[in-house]
Amino acid sequence: MSAAAAGPARSEARSIVKRLRMRTSHPLPGGRRASYKRWIMSGPGMDLTAFTRALIDIPSLSGEEAAVGRYLADQLAGWGFEVSTQPVDGDRFNVFARVGDPLVVLSTHIDTVPPFIPSREDEARIHGRGACDAKGIVAAQVFAVQRLREEGRGHLGLLFVVGEEDGSQGAQAANSLPNRCRYLINGEPTESHQATGGKGVLRVTIEAAGRTAHAAYPELGESAIEKLLDVLQDLRAASWPVSELLGPTTHNIGVIGGGIKPNVVPDAASAEVMFRTVTDPAEVLARVTAIAGGRARVKPGLQMQPIDVHTVPELSHLPRAVVRFGTDIPWLDRWGEPLLFGPGSIHVAHTAHEFIDKAEQAAAVATYAAMARALLARAGEGAKA
Repeated sequence: MSAAAAGPARSEARSIVKRLRMRTSHPLPGGRRASYKRWIMSGPGMDLTAFTRALIDIPSLSGEEAAVGRYLADQLAGWGFEVSTQPVDGDRFNVFARVGDPLVVLSTHIDTVPPFIPSREDEARIHGRGACDAKGIVAAQVFAVQRLREEGRGHLGLLFVVGEEDGSQGAQAANSLPNRCRYLINGEPTESHQATGGKGVLRVTIEAAGRTAHAAYPELGESAIEKLLDVLQDLRAASWPVSELLGPTTHNIGVIGGGIKPNVVPDAASAEVMFRTVTDPAEVLARVTAIAGGRARVKPGLQMQPIDVHTVPELSHLPRAVVRFGTDIPWLDRWGEPLLFGPGSIHVAHTAHEFIDKAEQAAAVATYAAMARALLARAGEGAKA
């Protein structure tokens, strides 16, 4: 987003936060209504759906998470958490809320992909950008820890980071925070499966160079687009590593650019390709570079190793699955043994019809709480704080 556009966007976000804090939200006996701010600060008695919609209705595209971060930090502090924020870059920051000295931390991200889509709901679902990826998960994790606090438990934390959708800058910053956490429950939409592993990520930009000429005399030039297409065709035909646990390496040619007019032989072209890797991304990068040869330049971007995550045996009734998408887990290796679980489906995340099922989200609150109880007991801190 340009600097000119960023100002109005931030102003809009502040306005939305102000309206959220003042809006009427639920009926009281006798037909009276409580202000949103008074109700939302009441802690465990709040409504899960309303809190989820409040988070969705604050725009927080990657790089523009400051407003939702302030809102979330304010609410958590109002509910009695010890809250700190960690600057990442610009005006955005991570939010870390604690109950005592955390041994178990629940974490997810507060940024979303574009475009912003405001919330709406029907009887069964909450719709809007971030409904399942991952503001509905933020709400479920908060409610789970609130439930555990009501039981008198401590040694818990909530870590909400920025930038997961665009390079995991927030998670990389959070990894420098001092902690003695033993277990990190990361939240992503796994369809309420306990994840057993996940693919890695490699992002590359492939750039081809040519020589301009008038299109009536193409033999006098060299088409960068045709060179790039040849490389991409060879990439598509190549064999890639396969894992018994994670399955095949896959790739997506997501962005292609080049040329200025149809009557000009193009002298530059590029493509952005995302691989979901099942081995060290460096192996895939070496293969891409070899395929390109002298025809194009390969510029590596984001690289994330495949993940091996733990499960909770006490919750053996939950289905298990390997996930193909990337998470912040590789960047949070100083936060203890990782687990991955969340309500919602990755198949509707990033789409115009993103949603989270209300019943599944409510069940996830109970599951997150059960996971944390089991992990606290495993850490030897199951006694109430």
